[in-house]
Amino acid sequence: MAKQEENNGMEKIISLCKRRGFIYPGSEIYGGLAGTYDYGPLGSLLKKNIEDSWLQFFVTSKENMYLIDTPILMHPKVWEASGHTSEFIDPLVDDLKTKKRYRADHLLEEAGVDAEKLTVVEMDAKIKELGLKSPEGNPLSDVRKFNLMLETKMGAVEETAVSTYLRPEEAQSMFVNFKNVLNSMSPKVPFGIAQIGKAFRNEITPRDFTYRLREFEIMEFEYFFHPDTKWELLFDDFLEAQKVWLQEIGVDTSKLHALEHPETGRAHYSKKTVDLEFEYPFGTKELTGLAHRGNFDLTQHQKFSGESMEIFDEETKEKFIPHVLEPTISVDRAILALLVSAYNEEVGAEGEVRVFLRLPKTVAPFKACVSPLLKNKPELQAKAREVFSLLKKEFGNVAYDDNGNIGKRYRRQDEIGTPVCITIDFDTLENDTVTVRDRDSGEQKRVPISQLTKEV
Repeated sequence: MAKQEENNGMEKIISLCKRRGFIYPGSEIYGGLAGTYDYGPLGSLLKKNIEDSWLQFFVTSKENMYLIDTPILMHPKVWEASGHTSEFIDPLVDDLKTKKRYRADHLLEEAGVDAEKLTVVEMDAKIKELGLKSPEGNPLSDVRKFNLMLETKMGAVEETAVSTYLRPEEAQSMFVNFKNVLNSMSPKVPFGIAQIGKAFRNEITPRDFTYRLREFEIMEFEYFFHPDTKWELLFDDFLEAQKVWLQEIGVDTSKLHALEHPETGRAHYSKKTVDLEFEYPFGTKELTGLAHRGNFDLTQHQKFSGESMEIFDEETKEKFIPHVLEPTISVDRAILALLVSAYNEEVGAEGEVRVFLRLPKTVAPFKACVSPLLKNKPELQAKAREVFSLLKKEFGNVAYDDNGNIGKRYRRQDEIGTPVCITIDFDTLENDTVTVRDRDSGEQKRVPISQLTKEV
C-alpha cells in the first residue's frame, strides 16, 4: 500500500509538471528520449530563481568567491588526469534475452543487498548466489564495467577528429582554471571558484523522473585553503549552510538526513564526504554532496600538464598546493525536492480537492497574478492592465489571467504556486482598492493600489 501511495504521489507531481508547463518529456513528439526532460515556461522561471538564490547565498554575498562559466568540452587529458577514463565506471549486466542493460548494484539493492562496498567480482558472485533475474524475469550476463562518460569527436573530418567527452562533472573546469583565477584576481587563501553548468553521464537506467538524468545541471564551488587549516569546522559550516539554503528555497528540511560515507565508500583522495539525502516518494536519495578532496586534483593536473599549481605565500616564503572542500548540488534534484515539499492537497467542505504548491515568494515562477473580475467589462480590463503594468515593472514575473471565472483562475494559480492573486472589481473603479487573496490560506483583504507592492 505504501508503495502505491509513493507512486501516486510522483504521478500527481509529474502530471502537474506537464499540465502546467513546468517539465515536459524530452523529444516527446518523437516518442521521447529516456533520461531527458525539457523545462517549460514555468519550470524555466523556477529553475532560474533557484539558481539566482544559490548564487546570492553562496557566491555574490561572500568575499573571495569567484564565478566562472566554462564549456562542456575539455581537452581529453583532463579526464585522464582526473582518473575518469579509468575509474568513472558503473557495474553493468545484460538481460540475455531482451539485451536490455541494467545496473548490477541497483538490482542487488532492490533485492535487499547493500552493494555500495562490493567490487564488480563480488557483485557478480552475489547475483549468481541469489539467482537474480532481470526485471523481465530473464537470465543475466556476467557483471562488467561500463564507463559513464559520453564520448564525442571534435574535428571536420572523421579520420582526423579528436575523441573527447562531454564533461561528467563540473569540478575539473574549476581546477584547470585555478591558476588563471589566481593570476588574474590575486585572491587570498582561502577562496572559492564557483560555477553553474551542465554535466553528462551515460546512465544505463535513467529513472525517477528528473532525479537520474543523462544531462543535468550542477551548482558547485571548490573552496581552496592552506593544507594546515583545521578544516573540520569549515566543513561543518558548509554542511549547515546547505541545509539553511534548502530551507530558504522551500525544501522540507525534516525530510533531510546527513549520510557520512565510510572510508571504503568514498574516493581514495577524500578525507571526508557527507551527503544530505532527501525523502523522495521513490526513496531516500542523495540531494547535496560535501567532500574534502584534498589536493589530489590540483596535483594531478600539475603532473599531467606541467603547469605549477603551487601558491607562493609572500609572508612565510612558503610554496604549497591548497586543499579543497567541495559543496555541490544538482539543480534538477533540488527542483524535484522542492516540488515534493511544496505539493499540497486540501479537501474542501463539499469534498472538492484544491491542489496548491507552497512555493516561497523568492522562487515562485510568478510573484503575483492580476485578474479583472469580469472579462467582458472593458473598464475592468483597462484598470487590471494598469495594475498589471505597475507590478510587471516592479517585479518582472507577474501573470495576467482573465480566462474563465475567478474561482478557476484561483485554482490555476494555486497549482503553479503563485503566492497572491489580485482581483480588480467594481469597487476598484470607485476607491482604487483591490482584493488580494493569499494562496496558502485563501484569505482575502482589500488593499489600496498605492500599497500593493508591499503585498507582493
